[in-house]
Amino acid sequence: MLLNYLKIAWKVLLRRKFFTFISLFGISFTLMILLVIYAIYDHTVGPHTPEKRVDRLVFIARMQLVNEAGTSQSNSSVGYAFLQHYVRTLRTPEKVSISQDGIDQVVSYPGNQSLKLDRRYTDAEFWQVLDFDFVVGRPYTPSEVRSAAHVAVINESTSRRYFGTVQSVVGRALEIDGIRYRVVGVVRDVPISRNRSYAELWVPVTTTNEDLRDPNFLGSYQAIVLAHRTTEVHAVQQEFAQVVSRVPVPDSKYGQYGDANIIHCYARTLLQSYTEQVTNEAGEDGGVGRFVWLVLGLTLLFMLLPALNLVNINMSRMLERSAEIGVRKAFGATVGTLIGQFLVENIFLTLLGGVLGLVLAAGVLYLINDSHYLPYANFSLNGRVFLAALGVVLIFGAMSGVYPAYKMSKLQAVKALKEEIAA
Repeated sequence: MLLNYLKIAWKVLLRRKFFTFISLFGISFTLMILLVIYAIYDHTVGPHTPEKRVDRLVFIARMQLVNEAGTSQSNSSVGYAFLQHYVRTLRTPEKVSISQDGIDQVVSYPGNQSLKLDRRYTDAEFWQVLDFDFVVGRPYTPSEVRSAAHVAVINESTSRRYFGTVQSVVGRALEIDGIRYRVVGVVRDVPISRNRSYAELWVPVTTTNEDLRDPNFLGSYQAIVLAHRTTEVHAVQQEFAQVVSRVPVPDSKYGQYGDANIIHCYARTLLQSYTEQVTNEAGEDGGVGRFVWLVLGLTLLFMLLPALNLVNINMSRMLERSAEIGVRKAFGATVGTLIGQFLVENIFLTLLGGVLGLVLAAGVLYLINDSHYLPYANFSLNGRVFLAALGVVLIFGAMSGVYPAYKMSKLQAVKALKEEIAA
């Protein structure tokens, strides 16, 4: 029966090619936009290099100090000494890393050219909580960090631009702002969208000119915490929340934090850490709840207009088939059978549009990658994106097909045969 429905659907599509073209264009264009957005989202917060174990990671990257009245606040990244004292000592995690929150830009002069590089300071644990793909060499070690050794890990593109090759660069000198670093490893490029780990040059945090013993709670650092397993992430978050609740805020008379006496600092998932940056939400979830509802609402609204257009096209298409509907009802076809047939036909149409949408989305993502607008972007379609596409297609097919199918299935057989149908 299903095969017959599909054959009928194909014949119907070929009968009115203009309507079919309009329908496919609307479906494929809508799906293309949604898939491009979702692919970018997936490659920003999904399990990709170097946050392959993203389901086991939490990030402590922002702190907000406010007074009880809520009339003043300070909001910034976290101080290194605070993370060292209150996060490094957590007992629940498997591993804790402290690194620079964000990057700074440095300049190198290979040959006669100027080369600007994005640098990030990290500890040795950074390479253990995250999963970089090393092309050659290794990460720097805890002993090298403790001794403030001038060693560095660079990405592939930097290796090619500075040395002209990726091979045989381990042990060679890289001069940055007049300081010579010894290259110990080269990793595959990390896209800038992974802003918790992205850089072109990583060096030991102990080589910074900042005072890492500064007791100021606010600073320019983040902690990346790896739980033993996914089920223990919440336990890590709870332990850190308990620690923060006991942290004494210095008396305001010292002037360090004004009149602030409440600390908002949480261990957040990667998605929560991103939404917090956008919404400046001090709550534990970083505003991710509102973000999800907003995205769902906008997605449904975006799908609603082409869905309504497809409803009108489907109604016109089905009006031409009133005689067919009358014959089927006269031979005993039930309302459920007719609704099922029309839904199968409509979902078949949306699946065709979905295939075109996937092709268009792949093309757009290729153009984004090739434009280098986002450094080292490597957006692509993967299994999660395909599943999202299938879900959107089914929802779109149901949204645009249920009402026309129901209305046409309720036609009286006699009127349908006489084509006495009101539009």
